[in-house]
Amino acid sequence: MTIDFALDWKQTLAALGPTFAERAAAYDGSDGFVAENYAEMRDARLFSALVPEELGGGGLSYSEVCSLIRGLGRCCGSTALTFSMHQHLVAAALWNYRHGKPGEKLLRAVAGGEKVLVSTGATDWLTSNGALEPCEGGYRFTARKVFASGCLAGDLLITSGQYDDPVAGRQVLHFPVSMAAEGVRIDRVWKTMGMRGTGSHTVVLENVFIPEQAIALRRPCGEYHPVWNVILTVALPLICSAYVGVAEAAAEKARASAARKGDDGVTALLIGEMENELTTAQIALESMIANVNDLDVEPGIEHANRSLIRKTIVAEAVKRTADKALEATGGGGYFRASGLERILRDAQAAQFHPMQPKKQHRFTGRLAMGLDPVAG
Repeated sequence: MTIDFALDWKQTLAALGPTFAERAAAYDGSDGFVAENYAEMRDARLFSALVPEELGGGGLSYSEVCSLIRGLGRCCGSTALTFSMHQHLVAAALWNYRHGKPGEKLLRAVAGGEKVLVSTGATDWLTSNGALEPCEGGYRFTARKVFASGCLAGDLLITSGQYDDPVAGRQVLHFPVSMAAEGVRIDRVWKTMGMRGTGSHTVVLENVFIPEQAIALRRPCGEYHPVWNVILTVALPLICSAYVGVAEAAAEKARASAARKGDDGVTALLIGEMENELTTAQIALESMIANVNDLDVEPGIEHANRSLIRKTIVAEAVKRTADKALEATGGGGYFRASGLERILRDAQAAQFHPMQPKKQHRFTGRLAMGLDPVAG
């Protein structure tokens, strides 16, 4: 399928979305990865949508990709969330490319073969995990990387690990790894409450060779590094777009149920409360996206902090929207056939993306006090 993204991404979403919505319950019920959806998105070249046209991609803007993910979230939360994990890696590479830093090679790889990127960011915070041992020409890497969304369809794992440098001391090295590399396997452990179709299994790396030239970044282990200002700023709006789409799907189901029941003196009140919570999530997301300014930004820690605060607001409002939607529908929403029960479970996952609320509160509080936001 050849698509003029500037004109047709909304049409593509309209064409694919209803089928994704029909499949959502089956993927959820079987703990199955959204493989058919991914294949169709690949055919439509959605994985390279954010890559600039001069590098072979679709040339969509960052805000347009957020809207695309949000639309997918209204159809299938798992598809939207997994897709956002790929796109936040593309977005970071695109920011680097536009600012004279390494990123072009990865962007061309994505566009050239609709390569799917897999993030291990959930285990790669300040200290990362896994051990790099020096060898001829590079390193041998051993690790277990959890929450690797989309790994069953992934081509490149974007990851990091610890290296005990004899001169610089303990460091974290960042690098890509082919999912087809010798020593890489998937431990299928993703049996969860919600977002079951993301296939966020654990990737196991056993003595995998990492060439020296693959190292994209070295940073001190355990310290907050400026790279997080970019990652947090650009990643979280994409991820939250999926969850706002999920909340909008919950609200749509609740409105339809309420219209059938009519106002019994309580339902209208519950729907009104739900609409306020949904609006809170939507406004916070729009503010997050504006903070990125379509990647025309030099992210500092203040940008990362804004993104983190709004991520917590979005996550809490999304959960409350789903709660109110269930309450407004009454017992009917409790049945799996309604689809609302699945959405309610999917919404709960929003709180677990970095940072969880209490950690964000502490990060923000320490920053406001003039302290190192992650020390202590």
